[in-house]
Amino acid sequence: RKFYNHVQMMQNVHLAPKTDEDDLYPEEKIRQLEKKVNELVEESCIANSCGDLKLALEKAKDAGRKERVLVRQREQVTTPENINLDLTYSVLFNLASQYSANEMYAEALNTYQVIVKNKMFSNAGRLKVNMGNIYLKQRNYSKAIKFYRMALDQIPSVHKEMRIKIMQNIGVTFIKTGQYSDAINSFEHIMSMAPNLKAGFNLILSYFAVGDRDKMKKAFQKLIAVPLEIDEDDKYISPSDDPHTNLVIEAIKNDHLRQMERERKAMAEKYIMTAAKLIAPVIETSFAVGYDWCVEVVKASQYVELANDLEINKAITYLRQKDFNQAVETLKMFEKKDSRVKSAAATNLSFLYYLENEFTQASSYADLAVNSDRYNPSALTNKGNTVFANGDYEKAAEFYKEALRNDSSCTEALYNIGLTYKRLNRLDEALDCFLKLHAILRNSAQVLYQIANVYELMEDPNQAIEWLMQLISVVPTDSRALSKLGELYDSEGDKSQAFQYYYESYRYFPSNIEVIEWLGAYYIDTQFCEKAIQYFERASLIQPTQVKWQLMVASCFRRSGNYQKALDTYKEIHRKFPENVECLRFLVRLCTDIGLKEVQEYATKLKRLEKMKEIREQRIKSGRDSSGGSRGRREGSAGSGDGQNCSASSKGERLSAKLRALPGTNEPYESSSNKEIDASYVDPLGPQAERPKTAAKKRIDEDDFADEELGDDLLPE
Repeated sequence: RKFYNHVQMMQNVHLAPKTDEDDLYPEEKIRQLEKKVNELVEESCIANSCGDLKLALEKAKDAGRKERVLVRQREQVTTPENINLDLTYSVLFNLASQYSANEMYAEALNTYQVIVKNKMFSNAGRLKVNMGNIYLKQRNYSKAIKFYRMALDQIPSVHKEMRIKIMQNIGVTFIKTGQYSDAINSFEHIMSMAPNLKAGFNLILSYFAVGDRDKMKKAFQKLIAVPLEIDEDDKYISPSDDPHTNLVIEAIKNDHLRQMERERKAMAEKYIMTAAKLIAPVIETSFAVGYDWCVEVVKASQYVELANDLEINKAITYLRQKDFNQAVETLKMFEKKDSRVKSAAATNLSFLYYLENEFTQASSYADLAVNSDRYNPSALTNKGNTVFANGDYEKAAEFYKEALRNDSSCTEALYNIGLTYKRLNRLDEALDCFLKLHAILRNSAQVLYQIANVYELMEDPNQAIEWLMQLISVVPTDSRALSKLGELYDSEGDKSQAFQYYYESYRYFPSNIEVIEWLGAYYIDTQFCEKAIQYFERASLIQPTQVKWQLMVASCFRRSGNYQKALDTYKEIHRKFPENVECLRFLVRLCTDIGLKEVQEYATKLKRLEKMKEIREQRIKSGRDSSGGSRGRREGSAGSGDGQNCSASSKGERLSAKLRALPGTNEPYESSSNKEIDASYVDPLGPQAERPKTAAKKRIDEDDFADEELGDDLLPE
């Protein structure tokens, strides 16, 4: 039974039905395989055009494998002369192209070499251009030039357009190697044989590099003279009411040919504008004269409408040079021009006057810009800015909204409307605007800060911290952002994180007095007075006329046990501010404790100053009674008083919340008017053992001298 089954199975194998391919003749098999190879080449090209470079390469390799099988089959059936060389060429060429597209340059060069060395392929020498392009990408410029020239030698003169393109590649390669003279020769030859925009622009660049003014002018004139070879706009205007003609014109108004014409015209304008901006400052004695020459040349050409744009660019160049008067004068020349140019000029004038805080003029020119072109988003944004400056935030928001309706990508209007909503306390709408803007400008530091600020105003510190963290990832050295992070962490009670960011802020910008205050207070809070000294010393350097920083330094020395240094510091303060009562009080007490002879001298000075202060207070009181007015006190080192009621509001410098909360912190900055000499004092850093309370109110129950302050005439000059 088993033997029978085995025999039956073998018979089934041998008697399996034949496929259609088995019935085909060899020639038919070859044709089918050729068709498959062609299909693979087409699929490879399509994948490349769709951006799937990996699939394109796989298809090209598969086509190569199948083509080799096809060649072997042909050799068995027919003579070698009947081999399809065109198919072999297309397979190899496509494979080399896909290697190049995938940046596998060594493989691409090897494949091109196989084609070039095969004498059976006609016109294979042209592929040396492709090899030159690969060497150019690899920055092997000498080999690139060599292969371009080899290709140029193998292309007959009848192929004029191809030869021109190869010469253009040679010229560009010479520019990259800094061989400007050779590049000039190439581009000059092109401009004499078949002038084009790219060659003309590159010729100007080459002459600019060698500094030849006259040749720059001639090259610019050659660039202007390059024919555009596009249809006039009148062609797309219907001359009659014939519906059939109108339909045809409507159809061709935006077809592919029309789009190509627009692109060509835009490219020409870009080259001309860039070239003019490049050479204008160097072709004449000044950039203004150079611009005028360029404008005159453009006015006499087919690009006459670019002359106005050049004039506006001239005004913008004046702005970059900080010459606002010349910029304004140049822009005012456009007030009688056509509406498009008038709108652009008026927009710039409005912007200029806005920067100079001349809001009336800015508003006037913004109106002119809007009236000239109602759909100009920049003009509407400027108008909104002038209204915003006058405090009419609702109306400003309407202008910004209209600008966004005309151009949804106008980021300036979107940003400004967010600021407007913030002023109106419509925080949800402001946040929505800034989040939309963040989706457009992912790494804009201003937008990230505004989002964080809105969350802070919405009392959501965690979200504010998260967005500020994103901000410092974009600008890690922004001291303001770092200090804001420290402030938020401090408000959340996380002192260690707050210290980290305040310290980072101090490292990048060690002159921020608020950061210095916080760091000094932090070290006082943690009982490290020695470390606080360096911050208060820096504060005294930044604000040398503010005595409070030097008093804090002296107090820190005393708290750290360095009495001699504290005494020396107080003496130095007294030398600089001889009328500072608090300094004298400290000197009297320290000299008494140490047993120095100078105590009587300082006590006498203290008594005299307190007597003068009493006289001054009587004067102020009588003046108040007679005039009914109050006299403002000046910000000073020792402070001057209108009494206890205004002592807190009249400080010259704001101390941080930490410093204000320290018991006795304010005492060194306020004086006493006791009739008897009182040499007692309270440490400005507070009792050593007690930790300050951040949110505590100012404690005055321990202060014997906080009732009164010095008069204006006792303050140091």
